[in-house]
Amino acid sequence: MKLTATTHVAVNAVAQKKDFKYRFYPTEEQEAVLAKVFGHTRYVWNWALELRTDAYYEEGESLSYTDTAKRLTDLKKEKTWLREVSSVALQQKLRDLDQAFQNFFDGRCGYPNFKSKHDKQAARFASNAFTLHGKKLSVAKVPGSLNVRWSRDLPDEAKPTSVTLTKDPAGRYFVSITSAVPDPEPKPTATDEKGDRKSVGIDLGVADIVVTSDGWKSGNPRHLENDLYRLRKAQRRLSRKEKNGSDGPSENWKKQKRRVAKIHAEIKDKREDFLHKLSRRVVDENQVIALESLSVKGMQQNRSLARPISDTGWSTLVRMIEYKAKEAGRTVVKIDRWFPSTKRCSECGYVTESKPLSVRSWDCPRCDTTHDRDINAAKNIRTAGLAGAFQKANDSGGHSKTRDAFRIERFGANAHGPVNE
Repeated sequence: MKLTATTHVAVNAVAQKKDFKYRFYPTEEQEAVLAKVFGHTRYVWNWALELRTDAYYEEGESLSYTDTAKRLTDLKKEKTWLREVSSVALQQKLRDLDQAFQNFFDGRCGYPNFKSKHDKQAARFASNAFTLHGKKLSVAKVPGSLNVRWSRDLPDEAKPTSVTLTKDPAGRYFVSITSAVPDPEPKPTATDEKGDRKSVGIDLGVADIVVTSDGWKSGNPRHLENDLYRLRKAQRRLSRKEKNGSDGPSENWKKQKRRVAKIHAEIKDKREDFLHKLSRRVVDENQVIALESLSVKGMQQNRSLARPISDTGWSTLVRMIEYKAKEAGRTVVKIDRWFPSTKRCSECGYVTESKPLSVRSWDCPRCDTTHDRDINAAKNIRTAGLAGAFQKANDSGGHSKTRDAFRIERFGANAHGPVNE
């Protein structure tokens, strides 16, 4: 049975750009201007998306950012109201669309979608369209400076390169300041009680979002489940409001829509806060972190598990662990999703038959060890992860040093685990 490590996240941090996100509270005048900014940039996105799509399907032509930027000049002559907002914000929206197409062609996401005024609104400003002096932030063609709640200071060495203003469906405004920051100093090496580099395997689950190879279980706050009654009640009230009147959605519908969006935002915020703290603990306490490569979308095809899996935020957690590990100088190893972590005995390597999720413990028929299903899986993930890290170091000439540091255990140092007798 082959142990495979398919993806490694680099240990060494490089010069990077980092986003610093803050809440801000616009004045009534600023809010009116921002409504135009979001509306006009959304119009340009949808216009350019339709333009590029039609050009490809009708003429077989692939338009670039430069092509759409040239045509935007003509569009602004026709739609003179587009000049009410910063031309930089309109151009950045074309760049964002171009990046969305690049992500699509690279297989990282689906085809770009048209944007609705009911979705999150965003407008990005390059360095020539905003000023930041101390804690006074101003953006082009938005009157005055923004009332930003500086929940944390920007690092003194940070060099802002762009500013993104957003309004979420709950009506909250945020500013994200993208800044070039120096290489972070790696954290001290995480070691165990023997002084060896500490490594951990992580099994992601629903009952406990994280179960580690050393037996720790994180629990699951079930943020969506806990607020589901309140959310459904608000959604029922929304369904009774008039949405498609002669003058469009009624004011009562809009207010209730915001209430529903606010509940969703509260759930999301609580989940992300929990995941930030969880990922920080995992990264701070371990030098090598082994994870499974899960197909979350595939697992959500199971209707009975779709909502509980969505509520865990696995993908967000993995992303947080990866970028925090990179900043801290840790190693993250991802294990092939088909590795039988649940079925393999972590003591002797025996592979048993698949078991339903209702089976939470099992006895190994070879060595009689009783296993907690999730802890056993985490131990196997750790062993496979160390084997993958060992193989990577071996390929680059670090065989003996890595083997001593990681203390490859049992069958983990071999290319194949023991077969069932």
